[in-house]
Amino acid sequence: MEKSFLSQLLTICRISAALAAFATLSPLMQAAERVTLRNGFEIRCDHHAEIEGRVRVYLSAGEDNYIEFRTEEIAEIEKLPDPPPEPKTAEAQGLDSRPFPQSARKWTGHIASTRDAKLSPADLGEMLNKAGREHNLDIDLLASLVKAESGGDARAVSRAGARGLTQLMPATAKDMGVADSFKPDENLRGGAAYLDQLLTRYHDNMAKALAAYNAGPEAVDKYHGIPPYRETQVYVARVIHEFNRRVLAREAEAKRAAAQARQAASQEKLDR
Repeated sequence: MEKSFLSQLLTICRISAALAAFATLSPLMQAAERVTLRNGFEIRCDHHAEIEGRVRVYLSAGEDNYIEFRTEEIAEIEKLPDPPPEPKTAEAQGLDSRPFPQSARKWTGHIASTRDAKLSPADLGEMLNKAGREHNLDIDLLASLVKAESGGDARAVSRAGARGLTQLMPATAKDMGVADSFKPDENLRGGAAYLDQLLTRYHDNMAKALAAYNAGPEAVDKYHGIPPYRETQVYVARVIHEFNRRVLAREAEAKRAAAQARQAASQEKLDR
């Protein structure tokens, strides 16, 4: 099913917000380069490479975590000086070393049930597509959140009491109309509704919405952005990195399918 124009527009806005979030989260990475895009965004990265007329911006030392741009989208790439030694304490880093309130703290490592609660990729994919369509969310964003929250374990329970695939706190589940957080379809529907609500609240700023999902909207509002909690900062970075990886893989697959279709059409003409 093709997305409506509004859905496509929201997807573009949310991907743009993801790029903007890398600028917000860049202090977490010991970046070696700074990439400035023509639209004004800045991304700090480990290194870059030009491949087949496009520029890959690698967010870590390996080759798996990258964002790809057209050459004309990039205004400048600068080498950065070596960072100073990292402070040993959270206080020295200017971060709040205190844990955030238990009522807001959701993901602290899940406790799996004794029975295997893993869904098949097909079943999970079908439910993700349904929940995403219902709430006009990019499926890859929802899948990235589920991976970070529970790893796909429908029976996951955090030490704070968050439950299921999207790690809904009981009060949030009730607000979203979820009767049983351990039912995967209900949980995904509730998690998608909550994420959609947060994206609307923060005007499609993906970083803020994800931070609010993890630490609570009160913390985001208090600090006017991602709160200075190491766990929340890492969580937001992890979800956005996974989301961009999935988007790039989706685009690459679409290009391969288009190339195969063109090749098949050309071969059909030759066979006539």
